[in-house]
Amino acid sequence: MKRICTICARGGSKGVKNKNIRHILNKPLIAFSIRQAKLSGIFEYIAVSSDSEEILNVAREYGADFLIKRPNEMATDESAKLPAIQHCVQEVEKRLNITFETIVDLDATSPLRTIEDIQGAVTLLEGQICSNVITAAPSRRSPYFNLVERNKYGYVMLSKELDGGIARRQDSPKCYDMNASIYVWKRNTFYEAKTIIQKDTLLYEMPEDRSIDIDSELDFMFVDFLITQKRDSYEKLFL
Repeated sequence: MKRICTICARGGSKGVKNKNIRHILNKPLIAFSIRQAKLSGIFEYIAVSSDSEEILNVAREYGADFLIKRPNEMATDESAKLPAIQHCVQEVEKRLNITFETIVDLDATSPLRTIEDIQGAVTLLEGQICSNVITAAPSRRSPYFNLVERNKYGYVMLSKELDGGIARRQDSPKCYDMNASIYVWKRNTFYEAKTIIQKDTLLYEMPEDRSIDIDSELDFMFVDFLITQKRDSYEKLFL
């Protein structure tokens, strides 16, 4: 079973400037994902895709096997992530003249995952009939109970309503927040996919304290705090 891990990191970031190489515990953020992938012991190769030479140089320093220059049209604020992952894997396959059965993408801005999360998501994919696996945490808000939206008249309504309503949040269908941490694909559907969610996508559940994706300065502060609280565990990644 040949597996590749991709890590896609754009150079431009409006929410948090240079977030992919900003330091936590004196290490650039992207280095945490690279080291987690290496220490998982399940990948033949790790490839980093970026439009930024600075990010690619950092990735080389921390052990990425392939540095893939992302086309500018895949690195805009409006660009979807899936085409960048597909481009990265395709470039590595061309260079090596091989194919990968399992494709795993680790988000550089979600470093709170554990090595066991990576291994668990891959095991789930490879042991089930499905196209892909995403990771998510139990949602703090339920669209059936306390998540609302405005209708066309400006009035508030529940995002999803059930006949008879729900008196307690605990009685509502279980919902999840996608945490963007790990995406795992089987090759036979990977290149044809246009969206992350397929008809046969499975979910690997992660707890809330490992599910923060850095999109703002506040997110960065939370992640910095949580990693610092478990300093010994994260510093072991770099021994």
